[in-house]
Amino acid sequence: MLTNNQYNSTVILHIFISLYSIYSENFMAKGRILQVKESEITVISQQNTDYISLTDMTVSFKEGSGLIGKWITNKNTIEYLGVWERVNNPDFNYPEFGVIGQEAGTNRFIMSVGQWIDRTKAVGMLVKAGRYGGTYAHKDIAFHFAMWLSPEFQIYLVNEFQRLKDEENDRLKLEWNLQRTLAKVNYQIHTDAIKENLIPQEVTKQQANFVYANEADLLNVALFGITAKEWRDNNPDKTGNIRDYATLEQLVVLSNMESVNALLIRQGLSQSERLLQLNKVAITQMKSLLASNAMKKLK
Repeated sequence: MLTNNQYNSTVILHIFISLYSIYSENFMAKGRILQVKESEITVISQQNTDYISLTDMTVSFKEGSGLIGKWITNKNTIEYLGVWERVNNPDFNYPEFGVIGQEAGTNRFIMSVGQWIDRTKAVGMLVKAGRYGGTYAHKDIAFHFAMWLSPEFQIYLVNEFQRLKDEENDRLKLEWNLQRTLAKVNYQIHTDAIKENLIPQEVTKQQANFVYANEADLLNVALFGITAKEWRDNNPDKTGNIRDYATLEQLVVLSNMESVNALLIRQGLSQSERLLQLNKVAITQMKSLLASNAMKKLK
């Protein structure tokens, strides 16, 4: 059974993580806005890649979004976009880009972002409809467009984007530390269940520690497929232990597994039976978390 202090600590931590999750969702909804001078510029994520709104970037300029059309018909812009796609996009239609390159700079040359994407299979820009509609570009291309608009504007944009990424990295570190703390709290629950149900009376401290370590390795094998000693033998150059190098998803699953194992211990299941059950839990939960959009947003 949990003591009052253990129960209260667990409840408080879960409440804190729940509140933090609400904050995190609000941050993702509202915080991905770059405030560049008078402009609010939206940043969206597509397949774990940030795209910055070129449409928002033009709001404070006299000609507005028409500037995007002028920029993309510029021969130097076409050359830059072609190099970027060649480096970053294995499916880039380079022969079609050659045709466009020959047309660029002539009076009859007409090009839109949509046409550029359709003709060359470009991935550096995208056009979206709906609430966050407009023309978006990978940060490299967005910074190029910003320089074309105004060197001063580009400097402010780069600084603001870096500030946003720093905030997101700090938030990810906090999330990781919260999950690490939760795993430690659940580990206390786990060891209490071992003490109450698996450790015989009148054993030495060394014998008790062996049982605890044995059960900790049960979780390691179920989740990581390896014991703590095997990990140390395979990683002699690393400090700490296997759990210090766990991913955010693994820490979440580990936290859940400790609670599940405590329950299985109290139900009287043997270690081999519990290993099979815990491994199934680990596989199911890892698949779910790796497919979770919420987890992807944290990265």
